[in-house]
Amino acid sequence: MDIQKGKNSFFIGNDENNPTAEVHFEKGEGNELVVDHTFVSEDLRGQGVGEKLFQHVVEYARENQHKIIPLCSFARKQFESHSEYQDLLAQ
Repeated sequence: MDIQKGKNSFFIGNDENNPTAEVHFEKGEGNELVVDHTFVSEDLRGQGVGEKLFQHVVEYARENQHKIIPLCSFARKQFESHSEYQDLLAQ
């Protein structure tokens, strides 16, 4: 599974505009990343693909000193399920 970095996303597939799976974000105020959309195609569901994509967002945020605003329900669930991400949660 090849996870690629797009302009405002991490995605799987050959085309950033039509991904097989993606976590999309926008740059917010200051150093914030707003995670506003997560999508995993039916054929990839149940394989942990969403979590793997979100881990790339976490690594990107850590490397670039960003905080994350989890707008989509999947991103919020990741923060609830992973205490090791709490330092990245924007207040």
